Amino acid sequence: MKQILQDMGNGNTNLSESPAPSVRSGHCLIETSASLISVGTERMLVDFGKSNYLQKAKQQPDKVKMVLNKIKTDGLFTTVDAVRSKLAQPIPLGYCNVGKVLEAGNGVSEFKSGDRVVSNGPHAEIVRVGKNLCAKIPDNVDDESAAFTVLAAIGLQGVRLAAPTLGESVAVIGVGLIGLLTVQLLKANGCRVFAIDYDEQKLLLAEKFGAEVCNLSQGADPVSQGYAFSDGNGIDAVIITASTKSNDPVSQAAQMSRKNGRIVLVGVTGLELNRSEFYEKELSFQVSCSYGPGRYDATYEEKGQDYPIGLVRWTEQRNFEAILNMMSEGKLDLKPLISKRIEFQNAIEAYDSLASETSLLGIILQYTSQDTSSKLIKSIVVNPVDEFEAKKPVVAFIGAGNYASRVLIPAFKEVGAQLHSISTSSGINSVIHGAKNNFHKATTDNNAIFQDKAINTLAIVTQHDSHATFVKKALEYGKNVFVEKPLAINTEELNDVQNAYNALAATKQDVKLMVGFNRRFSPHVKKMKLLLAGMTEAKSILMTVNAGAIPVDHWIQDNIKGGGRIIGEACHFIDLMRHLVGFPIVSIQARRFGDNSGSAINEDKAVIVLGFEDGSFGTINYLANGASSFPKERIEVFCSGRILQLDNFRKMTGFGWKGFKKMNLWQQDKGQKNCVAEFLIAISEGKAPPIAIDEIFEVARVSIEVAEILRSQ
Repeated sequence: MKQILQDMGNGNTNLSESPAPSVRSGHCLIETSASLISVGTERMLVDFGKSNYLQKAKQQPDKVKMVLNKIKTDGLFTTVDAVRSKLAQPIPLGYCNVGKVLEAGNGVSEFKSGDRVVSNGPHAEIVRVGKNLCAKIPDNVDDESAAFTVLAAIGLQGVRLAAPTLGESVAVIGVGLIGLLTVQLLKANGCRVFAIDYDEQKLLLAEKFGAEVCNLSQGADPVSQGYAFSDGNGIDAVIITASTKSNDPVSQAAQMSRKNGRIVLVGVTGLELNRSEFYEKELSFQVSCSYGPGRYDATYEEKGQDYPIGLVRWTEQRNFEAILNMMSEGKLDLKPLISKRIEFQNAIEAYDSLASETSLLGIILQYTSQDTSSKLIKSIVVNPVDEFEAKKPVVAFIGAGNYASRVLIPAFKEVGAQLHSISTSSGINSVIHGAKNNFHKATTDNNAIFQDKAINTLAIVTQHDSHATFVKKALEYGKNVFVEKPLAINTEELNDVQNAYNALAATKQDVKLMVGFNRRFSPHVKKMKLLLAGMTEAKSILMTVNAGAIPVDHWIQDNIKGGGRIIGEACHFIDLMRHLVGFPIVSIQARRFGDNSGSAINEDKAVIVLGFEDGSFGTINYLANGASSFPKERIEVFCSGRILQLDNFRKMTGFGWKGFKKMNLWQQDKGQKNCVAEFLIAISEGKAPPIAIDEIFEVARVSIEVAEILRSQ
């Protein structure tokens, strides 16, 4: 299938070939018949992509602060690599989609194959969308009209927040596409509407829809005209749908409002507010969030959990349905909002026109009704390869998230791995990173990877809840496995993996199982291990992990999906401590923050104390409540009157060591490349795995036990 991708690094817009997405529980697979280019939003994305680094920085000052903090802790080169990698990842464009349901995933009873629906899916021949972001289209609403549903829902949410009543005067500042839809919604609500803009053509449409207009390009004063429009009382409510860096729209809205007036920001404007303008009239100001309640809530959008209608009357899906009902009743006039109709295969022409044609409104992309099966191909060749060398690792990746695409995949590529296939459920990332890193195939079909005999090694880099399942299946197919931590997120999963490994080992097959515990392969830790090799006394180790806070609703905080941060992240340091001591763990203690009103999750603010067979002990302070300017990872080893201190895998200092004082690197090195290289060498040369299998299972079991201790407190 084909889809539109925007390169945020250079601004190029491309029509790319990719595998069709696989259906997922709680989602619908939809064949697109039409989609609408949201001119304002998509022009902004294209312009951002075309801007240089300095211009990008000026547009995102909050991100600049994050970059500066990262430079302080991780170093300049590491930070530059991370920024470039982030900008080099294209994004799909579009969020106004119309099509027919091809397949409904498990848990979807509201839709069936053949249903005509709107969704917030991107510009692509096949899209996968959560069921709560879809709505059925009435029979008397055509596809072109239905394509405006999502944009109209954005305007509708702004109207709902403004809460206008019959007969009130409402100003709409900025009558682009969303503004013109908002004008019509307000008129349908029985309001008197005052439309403000610089574009005469758009104002003529607003006038046609029943608004009185104010043309700023002719020097009109919106404040005085607003007062005149409201019979000198002041405007009851103002909805700002403009897109500008200027503070003028908010200031003008405040000045024209009556006492206790309401202002709702739907668009994007400057927000340097004048307190006196709001104070004297006791104005209310609210920012509208997209198409309504449920937006950006993964529980609603991804897991399909609806809000009870008795408590939340208008969700984003119910806003979609309300708009479609208005279309069905003929209360929205959408045809005048269509500036162009373009065949989907010629879509790049539409994006080329965005910069030059500033008066454009809606651009409808029309999709040809070719054979559906040709769009549902799940594997495509991105780099032709004659043959692979079977005696060396032939690697396939399942998953291509941020860490995998930015760090792991480049590491495999750099050390010379033969990259065969890359699989992601959406298909987008498999194409992007497959083409970039010279994979042979991009796919959404995991089973094809397991069954392909040319592939002898799998890298599992999916969300944590799927790790054990994929590892077990890979072992059953007799393939070497590199799995990004954790190996499993509960004891039952771990036992399944261990049983599968033992069954395979009993057949004498030389299959390697590796967990991506990279820190033990870093240059600093290798030096540590070398210095400690001659020490026979027990060691005391202190590890301080300034983990940083992540949102409560992040998937890793979900014990079922991510396993929590101890199992998912702190396992790195349990493994590193096990490696530095060199003896089995014989005792475990742990303590977390007590329950308190200031912290919803306390498992990631914990102390872990491990005892070892040789008498050594170590403490891991895993803390999510620190400052980002402090080193993210600090490791201190005390032994025989000597100390080693390592900060952020960049600077190591020795105290009391004869012949060793410091080891500093220009660039942070956490050992990712060395970890991958040693794993592939072990496969190629038939050597023992880089991490002993007993240690892999020991660390996994200890990590799970630590999490269970903390959760029982």
